[in-house]
Amino acid sequence: MLRREGWPVNVKRVHRLYRAADLSVRKRRRKRIGPTERSMPLMARAVNQVWSMDFVHDGLSDGRRIRCLAIVDDFSKESVAIEVDTSLSGSRVARFLDQLAAQRGLPPVIRVDNGPEFTSLALDAWAYRNGVKLAFIQPGKPTQNAYIESFNGRFRDECLNDNWFSTLHEAKARIAAWRKDYNHSRPHWASPTFPDTFGKLMSLLEVSDTRGLL
Repeated sequence: MLRREGWPVNVKRVHRLYRAADLSVRKRRRKRIGPTERSMPLMARAVNQVWSMDFVHDGLSDGRRIRCLAIVDDFSKESVAIEVDTSLSGSRVARFLDQLAAQRGLPPVIRVDNGPEFTSLALDAWAYRNGVKLAFIQPGKPTQNAYIESFNGRFRDECLNDNWFSTLHEAKARIAAWRKDYNHSRPHWASPTFPDTFGKLMSLLEVSDTRGLL
């Protein structure tokens, strides 16, 4: 930098003047992250027991960005919902989950990453009020949220990459149509039927087993 300003100096001279003036640069100490609880990822054994949710980003033809909040049932692999908008804050996520609660109830556990919307005070307060545990995956380990990661990959390949959205309304309509097809028209690799049908079938079996024990 000194040479760039026109000063005829070399490394040794700069170092000698630096020491003579008793200059020093404060060294930054490496931030140490405290020990975190390491636990096995929760495994869903029934429908509506564990959901996973994450964001997928895309854009409109006019350059505006859109965000898609995707929610998947870990057991049935059903796409519970996909909320689409230009902005989805933590409080907005909480309001959308309230809508789902009125429609189908809530699971005891929702698996999420460490994004700002999921770690927000608004969503934390919502989870406390509704008795829902937010199961955070470890930072940098998306494989701990494998179900939603797999779904997001399919969602992007089969819907977002195949469509050119002109308006937010068009994006919502086409994404809703794709979600309906995903749930009702094609079987999942892990089950002999469609995600939506598989979830309903397992719910009926659980009710039947419960009655048999009475």
